[in-house]
Amino acid sequence: MLLSFSNNFNNKLFAATINDESETPGDRLIGGLLTANFDEGSCLSRYHKTFLYRKPSPYKPSEYLVSKLRSYEMRHKRCGPGTKAYKEATKHLSHDENYNASKSDGECRYVVWLADYGLGNRLLTLASVFLYALLTDRIILVDNRKDIGDLLCEPFPGTSWLLPLDFPLMKYADGYHKGYSRCYGTMLENHSINSTSFPPHLYMHNLHDSRDSDKMFFCQKDQSLIDKVPWLIFRANVYFVPSLWFNPTFQTELTKLFPQKETVFHHLGRYLFHPKNQVWDIVTKYYHDHLSKADERLGIQIRVFRDQGGYYQHVMDQVISCTQREKLLPELATQEESKVNISNIPKSKAVLVTSLSPEYSKKLENMFSERANMTGEIIKVYQPSGERYQQTDKKVHDQKALAEMYLLSLTDNIVASSRSTFGYVAYSLGGLKPWLLYLPNDNKAPDPPCVRSTSMEPCFLTPPTHGCEPDAWGTESGKVVPFVRYCEDIWGLKLFDEL
Repeated sequence: MLLSFSNNFNNKLFAATINDESETPGDRLIGGLLTANFDEGSCLSRYHKTFLYRKPSPYKPSEYLVSKLRSYEMRHKRCGPGTKAYKEATKHLSHDENYNASKSDGECRYVVWLADYGLGNRLLTLASVFLYALLTDRIILVDNRKDIGDLLCEPFPGTSWLLPLDFPLMKYADGYHKGYSRCYGTMLENHSINSTSFPPHLYMHNLHDSRDSDKMFFCQKDQSLIDKVPWLIFRANVYFVPSLWFNPTFQTELTKLFPQKETVFHHLGRYLFHPKNQVWDIVTKYYHDHLSKADERLGIQIRVFRDQGGYYQHVMDQVISCTQREKLLPELATQEESKVNISNIPKSKAVLVTSLSPEYSKKLENMFSERANMTGEIIKVYQPSGERYQQTDKKVHDQKALAEMYLLSLTDNIVASSRSTFGYVAYSLGGLKPWLLYLPNDNKAPDPPCVRSTSMEPCFLTPPTHGCEPDAWGTESGKVVPFVRYCEDIWGLKLFDEL
């Protein structure tokens, strides 16, 4: 059940927290990442959430990123829903004529994000599409037919990022796929688009089943053509940010925006994704009741990629093996060892487990409650929910999921399942480099069970296999630029700092 708590509770909780911290106004805005032009009460998570971290993030946004965000906010206010510019731009979408390359549509060009797949995928792709909008001076508009409007506060002051329900192209929404006549990849294959005649909108297919032709959208030559199209429609379920760095023009701008290359989602996520008050109530209440008093917090995120989901002993064995091998959880002690190793002032550790199956946390809880451990630590295990199966687009389910992502991001260390977008969002928001559980094979726990990531960036699970230039087609995409390399735990690409 969702719990609803009054704003008075939040105000008292945060007042107490603020009094214990020496935060400055600059910290409140996360180094300038956030604008101060919002009413605090309308979205408590926006300005208060940093005070719940054990320590401030060591990753500071660049001045260039801060400046770019302020410029974007002004542009969105001029071009967003309800403005004269938006109304003029949508007039051209009532028919599917071709545009002349010399035709001008003013400063307002748009990219529309369509909601697809689970919440983790949605947040990753929202950040990806927003970054693309930043790079190309477009306005992002967000599909509001699902529950994004019930989960997240508006990120841009004085305007909305929610796509109006009467948007002309939404009547085609169910037909956006690789066979759609205005799909860019399909038009490339059919040689039906050129620099002098192009449609008023293009559909960009960035799903797990994208073709090589679909993945050319990030290339410099293709972008020079796509840039002329006033409306882009994106369907995506993968974090395609690493591929943007293959474009030399984008790469120059991205390096200025993110001198620390592994901070892309960390900064964009903290800028864009502010849980609405009802969700934030869940986060603050649960954190205050179960996690705040512990000396240390460990997050364990378990996702089983099977149709049945459920509890599997080999997954449990893998989690225990990883956490004990990496000294994240202590080994159990024999009766003799427990007599000599118990500390006078035992350290307390809260273990936050998120999984669709409640059995994993119950097993861990029983393990540490029934026997003493080698370090004498007091281990408390918590799991906010166990929904059994994913219920995408169910409002209450997605609100719980968002709350648990944020709770995980407030831990000190995270163990996360390989390939899980839920885990990607949590540890990257928290600025944490996770221990990634390898995918099991043949119902056996892998050996080694996990690997420590050297980057907190999410993995692009279905990247292009090549670069953009003709001489790069024989080069593996993980070797095109030194800071876009293969993920440690699974085939895919992610961003790493060069050193």
